[in-house]
Amino acid sequence: MNITFDELRRIKHALPTGSVSRLATELDMEEQTIRNYFGAKKYENGEIVGCHIEPGPDGGIVQLDNDIILNAAKRILSEVQNTGA
Repeated sequence: MNITFDELRRIKHALPTGSVSRLATELDMEEQTIRNYFGAKKYENGEIVGCHIEPGPDGGIVQLDNDIILNAAKRILSEVQNTGA
């Protein structure tokens, strides 16, 4: 799946407080792995998650090898929108 880096960061910043921890728990991953997925580059405590960034407009294009984290994040955003929180 391809997404712009700016869009990926917009989704991360729109997540409610505690979402990184929630995603890590739900997906059985380290919190830093979730952060790395959304653009962090701290690999000592987290894994590389199969994101490849090609330079370009809007921060470049990010090719995601697996969209499970992105889909879980979008589900959380949908829950927030549906509850009006």
